[in-house]
Amino acid sequence: MSRTGDEHGPLMDLGQDRPQVPAKARNLSPIVPRASIAGRALVAVVAIMTFLASITTGAVLLVSASAAEWQSDVSSEITLQVRPAPGRDLDRDSAAVVEAMRSQPGIVEVRPFTKEQSSKLLEPWLGSGLSFDDLPIPRVIVARVQPGTTLDLAGLRSRVTQVAPSTSVDDHRAWIERMRTMTGATVFAGLGILALVIVATIISVSFATRGAMAANRPIVEVLHFVGAGDRYIANRFQRHFLRLGLEGGLIGGGVAMLGFGFSESIAGWFSGTPVGDQFAALLGTFSLRPSGYLALAAQAVLIAAITAWASRRTLFATLDDID
Repeated sequence: MSRTGDEHGPLMDLGQDRPQVPAKARNLSPIVPRASIAGRALVAVVAIMTFLASITTGAVLLVSASAAEWQSDVSSEITLQVRPAPGRDLDRDSAAVVEAMRSQPGIVEVRPFTKEQSSKLLEPWLGSGLSFDDLPIPRVIVARVQPGTTLDLAGLRSRVTQVAPSTSVDDHRAWIERMRTMTGATVFAGLGILALVIVATIISVSFATRGAMAANRPIVEVLHFVGAGDRYIANRFQRHFLRLGLEGGLIGGGVAMLGFGFSESIAGWFSGTPVGDQFAALLGTFSLRPSGYLALAAQAVLIAAITAWASRRTLFATLDDID
């Protein structure tokens, strides 16, 4: 046999004895590298975006829940003020208004404030240690309405003014409307921030996809040459970016959930202090409900899906340029 034949001997057809490469070994080198600088940067970007989106969503849920509780409490109460009037006995007028309110259908509780309690209501504005004996302080009466009951406010005002002409009735309707306006503005602002986060995520993923395509352009051209279609290549890139999006979403959403979980404990440490009382008055217990945590988890998955979708759209546009 010649030397040339010896050199090409190993290239002979082995027939059925051809060695088979396991599928797992063939997949060890994916089209898109799994661990790259661009991939780690994208995970960090998605994690930051998911964290910001989760913080925004959690804050909106807290404000909405607290506002709903405020509106429920305020709408179930009616406040009456019996002001001093010349020739009238303030204590007698207050007692007459209390009796008139207790006989009103739909009123489940009537709580009159004493002179000392009414004076304490002025301390946040006038300070403590002052003598209110010479001031014409009105008497406050709070009536709780049975849930689901619609009162005739015009008839109620007419009845209480008959027994005490200086009485005013406040059903807190203006306060409730302001609360609804504030809640709507907060939700609108939260949705605007979420929209900005999603747009920023799409832009980041688009740049990352173009960078991955540029780095793997020779491989993509070879795949085109051997007959691979755009859908086959797009599926590989989509899986890659979906995995990166899920990883970043898990990190960002998990950190946000831990933050909300620890915030409840931190708020408990400051309970009873002025700062803690202010936060409790504004956000209640400062804790998310289980449905809130489910919403944050669903949002993280949604951002991962948006990451995969954005990469696929950018990929097809880039493949058209290659073609």
